[in-house]
Amino acid sequence: MNIRYSLLIALVIILSVILLVLPEKKSTTEVSPKALLLELKEQTHYKSTDEVAERLINKDPSIFLIDVRMADAYFEYSLPGAENIPLEDILHPDWADYLDQSNRELIFFSNADVYAEQAWLLARRMGYENLYVMKGGLNEWFETIIQPTAPPETASNSEFDLYQFRKGASIYFCGGQSVVSDETIQEVVVMSRKKKKTVIEGGC
Repeated sequence: MNIRYSLLIALVIILSVILLVLPEKKSTTEVSPKALLLELKEQTHYKSTDEVAERLINKDPSIFLIDVRMADAYFEYSLPGAENIPLEDILHPDWADYLDQSNRELIFFSNADVYAEQAWLLARRMGYENLYVMKGGLNEWFETIIQPTAPPETASNSEFDLYQFRKGASIYFCGGQSVVSDETIQEVVVMSRKKKKTVIEGGC
């Protein structure tokens, strides 16, 4: 047996061991446009701001938030623990492991629904699962969680219960301090962002 043949056998054995040791990469299967349209029609991919707020307050480890806005907007304000993946980069290979959340629910959000919906469509088309959109985005977040409106006196008990929850959530996320004006909210709400922590420190 010559040296060249021995080296070839040794190389094959080494490569085989490496392949056995390396973790298996999960492949995704593209979802058909018809299936996507059906999911969009059923609107089962939405999560309300109330649900997101409750799960953040309870420190639910089964959700993973992705802010699909540009980095400058993300660093001005985002939800606690959210990762920033701009829409234009959503299918870049570097983010594949972030989208492959088989054990967690991945929730996209933006200022409204449009960009988050596009991110959902692109990622879902590639076969990623457990994907959702926070309905209404940060605009809805500020209207319902940060500055909730009191229901009329004729409202049901469930409406008052929801309002009480939202008031408590507002205190939790804002530290009881006042928020920015309505004019600012209608455009882009700007808030100071410190180092990423489980809960945003300081006022809104």
